[in-house]
Amino acid sequence: MSNEENTVVGTAVTTFDCRQAFVEELIALARKDDRIVAVCNDSVGSSNLGAFKKEFPDRLINVGIAEQNMVGVAAGLANGGLLPFVCAASPFLTGRSLEQIKADVAYSNFPVALCGMSPGMAYGELGPTHHSIEDLAWIRAIGSLAAIVPADPAETRAVLRWFVGAESPAFIRVSRYKVPAVMPEDHAFELGRSVTLREGSDVTIMAIGTMVSRALDAAALLADQGISARVINTSSVKPLDADAVLRAARETGAIVTVEEAIIYGGLGGAVAELVVQHHPVPMRIMGVPDFAPTGSTTFLFKHFGLTAEGIAQQARSLLDTRKEK
Repeated sequence: MSNEENTVVGTAVTTFDCRQAFVEELIALARKDDRIVAVCNDSVGSSNLGAFKKEFPDRLINVGIAEQNMVGVAAGLANGGLLPFVCAASPFLTGRSLEQIKADVAYSNFPVALCGMSPGMAYGELGPTHHSIEDLAWIRAIGSLAAIVPADPAETRAVLRWFVGAESPAFIRVSRYKVPAVMPEDHAFELGRSVTLREGSDVTIMAIGTMVSRALDAAALLADQGISARVINTSSVKPLDADAVLRAARETGAIVTVEEAIIYGGLGGAVAELVVQHHPVPMRIMGVPDFAPTGSTTFLFKHFGLTAEGIAQQARSLLDTRKEK
């Protein structure tokens, strides 16, 4: 998979597949906690569970290509006192199993980690059937089910550690498209809390997952043009950090949201719902407006302007529009 876009203002950086951090942390947690099990849909390879299966062969339940059954089995395991990590490609975990996620897991409030592997447009050339751009919108509509999108390997590990003590269900997006490290190794994830990675006074860029590093790059480009951009890693999409959002609205007066997801009902929708009710400011919601075409992930990011340059351009456009008013 090409990572030619993973640069910091033109300088190449090391990038990481968050699925590797996921399995390493899952194994470390399982060594300490016998309750932890993994449940998958014939996706040991694509979910990167090979090392977990090797160490804990009796604690990996492979139900085959039967996603609804997979979530139901996990709910039963949780009801029996275990901590299931359900691992499957995000479009199939959410799209095929939404009823079970709603009724068996969320409504019952069972502690099940619904791990959407390779989300967004990570499958690239496999096309719209494998693009998982709707998952955040679907999950946000279900009761109090948490929706979390880690930005890098350190935050992926932190989210898993948080879940073990959470005693409630959560949907966790686990990125396949390689990203640079943006969070400290000792990061402690808090549900409902965002992290400001760069201060700014002219505009706020709120981003999740693969888009966080690009938002930071965009802020650097804007700084060269005399624009001060605040960058917030909004990994807790639900519940949202309302204080951080409204503070950004008051202090910068303009917000750009960026997500590897459809522009309806995800991060942008969550921020807009809050802002319009409490402190309306101009916004741009960046993401995917409709079904994405077939092509590499890098191509698709460029196609939808989900690059540092594209984000910076939207921020400038938003500020220009505000000045005109």
